[in-house]
Amino acid sequence: MPRRSCRPFPLVLCALLAGVLLAAACAPRGGAAGAPGSRGPYDVLITGGRIVDGTGAGWFFGDVAIKGDRVVRVEPRGVLEGAEAKTTIDATGKVVTPGFIDIQAQSYEPLLARDSRDVSKITQGITTEVLGEGGTPAPVDDRILSSEPTHDTVVDPLREAFTGPHGFGKWLDAMAAHGSSPNVASFIGAATVRAYVKGMDRGAATPAEVDTMQAVVRRAMEDGALGVGSALIYPPGSYASTDELIAEAKAMAPYGGTYITHMRSEGDRLLEATDEAIEIGKEGGVPVEIYHLKAAGQPNWDKEDALLDKIDSARTAGLDVQADMYPYAAASTGLTACLPPWSESGGKLYERLADPAMRDSIRKDVMTPTQAWEQNCRLATPEGVLLVGFRKPEMQKKWGGKRLSEAAQEMGEPWVDAAMDLIEQDSSRVECVYFLMSEENVEKQMRRPWIKFGTDAGAFDPDSATDLTHPRAYGSYPRILGHYVRERHVMGLEEAVRKMTSATADRLHLDGRGILRPGMYADVVVFDPETVIDKATYVEPHQISEGIEQVLVNGVPVVRDGRVTGAKPGRVLRGAGYRPSGS
Repeated sequence: MPRRSCRPFPLVLCALLAGVLLAAACAPRGGAAGAPGSRGPYDVLITGGRIVDGTGAGWFFGDVAIKGDRVVRVEPRGVLEGAEAKTTIDATGKVVTPGFIDIQAQSYEPLLARDSRDVSKITQGITTEVLGEGGTPAPVDDRILSSEPTHDTVVDPLREAFTGPHGFGKWLDAMAAHGSSPNVASFIGAATVRAYVKGMDRGAATPAEVDTMQAVVRRAMEDGALGVGSALIYPPGSYASTDELIAEAKAMAPYGGTYITHMRSEGDRLLEATDEAIEIGKEGGVPVEIYHLKAAGQPNWDKEDALLDKIDSARTAGLDVQADMYPYAAASTGLTACLPPWSESGGKLYERLADPAMRDSIRKDVMTPTQAWEQNCRLATPEGVLLVGFRKPEMQKKWGGKRLSEAAQEMGEPWVDAAMDLIEQDSSRVECVYFLMSEENVEKQMRRPWIKFGTDAGAFDPDSATDLTHPRAYGSYPRILGHYVRERHVMGLEEAVRKMTSATADRLHLDGRGILRPGMYADVVVFDPETVIDKATYVEPHQISEGIEQVLVNGVPVVRDGRVTGAKPGRVLRGAGYRPSGS
């Protein structure tokens, strides 16, 4: 190829071109030289770490400069040597990543009304919590307030403020006013949409009711919802038909929403439930995200390959279907998940449990195998159900930490009667851990490129927690980095971090999050790759993970040298369809 010459151009243009090329070659790696805010002094300078930027690209030794709430420079190691900064963090021997995004958080009470430092979450590197599985505290109306008390003396009165056309937005505003260490975003719960229109009643929605449901969804999307989140094994969400959910999907589609779902079955009808989720996305014109993907119950473990192939096939056919998971072989939900869904209709579960005739009907349904509803106690067996959370302290003291089979033996009655007694006596759903999955399947799922990670847990403070809980509330992300990346080599470090960060940010359109790059928000984690690990167990869950040393949210340290600072720089993040009031 002949060498290019400047001969056809005036010499002045050649000189200008040479200058431009030289400037481009010499520009800093992280952004254009002289870009606003790119020069020091900096607020925070993180030096000498292995930078894993969240994109999946290979790590490199480098430095990160932060001004205010933004990353302003990401450079090869040494470029920022000697730069002036208010705070310098020596990350030598450590890994520097974007903050982790928990796609399935349950920290409703802490983020609205309690200790919103979210200690168990930020100490695993979580900088954003995403709420909205099935039910949300808003919007509400008189029907919801009368039929769905949470038994929380702090939260219940607050919910009364989340009425009106834009109650969902009022809830987001209330969380912003309360303040939090992590950022927070949310889907609108499909069960809440249904309850807003039909309360806890069973039965198909009328055309007029569907129209109202669509209006509720549209308003929530304009308030900043990320989409619609369903949980189809819990009443009243389980009462919704496929057509009802398709109608809600159509309502959110123009706003860029995603349909995210705890499917109608994760056990005996796992594959059929996956087909339903895919159909809702296809007919509704929206992406589909499956919560905590799993094949539940040993008889269903061999469905795992068919499940993964089904999702791969849908994607090959052009359907946007993805999933997420937590890194444990045990699930967690209420003991009420072992009772037939009709038992909760009308919000009258406790009344039915107090009626001998109704108890007989519930018992008969529980003990008669059927695929009409998911029966977690049968899938896990009573020996595989660990009782962890009661509302009443005396119940927690007596039964917390025991298996359902042990409780039944002490009560001297069949496990189904023991389950009903525990629920009735505590007037709560009774939180449990269910041992349902195989470790082989857990690892198999992790390797899929479309998998992301979440905790499916609320936040706790180990210094004040009284109930037991699933260890995922404290250990999910360090467990991935320590056990599955370092020890088991299930994934490479870069791929694991991508699934914790940019994959979720991209999926949910959380602009400015999930990647270490100039101009992005400064949600940053620094951890020790040799020591990072979960410490929480099923027997002793309230234990902070190790190895997460520094965590910044919007440029502010919320964990410094492994200790919680108490700062609350978190913000409410709103979806792509958000329309500020008056716009």
